[in-house]
Amino acid sequence: MIKTILFDVDGVLLSEEHYFDASALTIWEMLNSCNYLALAPEKFKTDYSEAEIQTIREEVFRNDQILKFMKSRGLNANWDMIYLSFSHQLIHLLSQIKENEYEKITNWCQAPMDRETLLEIGRVLSKYHVTIDFGLFLEDFAKSQAMKQDLLSYLNVLAKEKLGVDTTIFNKGELWSICEHVSQEWYVGDEHVLASTGRPSVQTGKQGFLSNETTLAPQDEIANLFQYLINSGFTIGIGTGRPALETIQPFKHLEWLKHFDENRIVTADDVLEAEKELPEWKSLSKPHPYTYVMGIKGRDTSIQECLETALPIENCEEVLVVGDSLADLLAARQLGCEFAAVLTGLSGKAARSEFEQYEADYILDSVLDLKGIL
Repeated sequence: MIKTILFDVDGVLLSEEHYFDASALTIWEMLNSCNYLALAPEKFKTDYSEAEIQTIREEVFRNDQILKFMKSRGLNANWDMIYLSFSHQLIHLLSQIKENEYEKITNWCQAPMDRETLLEIGRVLSKYHVTIDFGLFLEDFAKSQAMKQDLLSYLNVLAKEKLGVDTTIFNKGELWSICEHVSQEWYVGDEHVLASTGRPSVQTGKQGFLSNETTLAPQDEIANLFQYLINSGFTIGIGTGRPALETIQPFKHLEWLKHFDENRIVTADDVLEAEKELPEWKSLSKPHPYTYVMGIKGRDTSIQECLETALPIENCEEVLVVGDSLADLLAARQLGCEFAAVLTGLSGKAARSEFEQYEADYILDSVLDLKGIL
């Protein structure tokens, strides 16, 4: 009998579209801006129109086919998807100069890639005629059966294949943190970036998307759903890949926060904090079940206790995870919990066949349909 219900946010309660916009703008900036590789500074600005953003996103993610591919492989965190896309393009760019710059490439691939390294790479690339090829992503990764976080490790395989360099540089590290920070600049804007990341903006002038959230069902009807669940005796919580600022602030604005115990709102900040506790930087983002383990136990539970929780969890039949992605489903499977797939994510109704293939316990057209399965 279900007693606890944990909700993902993006694709379930709130639209992911602006996250994907910010993701595309991050990759675009890191390739073109003078702050990073500076391939085409004239293409970069901080005040794109909606039409320009759509054009950039269509180009960077090949009409969202790259996003859908990554999600189909169980990769769900926007920061990981940004890092995978940018790093792949970086490898492709370096492959075009390897005959003349092999020694430099080898050195770059042996030490952490910070922003100074990217600036140096950009200066060297500027001496050559190199081209970006976003479509190559699908071609290269289709050769691999890698799933989830193994997709990031596959970057090292591509570096060996395309650059002739043995490296582990593309494991999560400094370059991943740069991608994360740029994406936060785009999403939260100048006003909130310091609170969001603890670091000032590298590039100011970004308004952000934080004040422009779109709900995936009428705001009041979702609020009524939360109240119905509480009145019916369910414990409800959140397990999201969003940072805390981007979760708490919209929930306050939408008047949803009052329905939740904040001890059961687990965000990307909690995951990053736990990752820093590990002896080596291992990803704990979904589909790793850590987010939902902490959601079940509460944020006042120690990181170590959450990490050491035996899977499947005790009384797993009492927990229902509500999500929109394969990563959510895979996390729920590890927990031993039931999973309700909601068809309001990136792929929409087209995701039904994938969820049927993976035998989701329930498939819902909207999160509001949750009442009907309880």
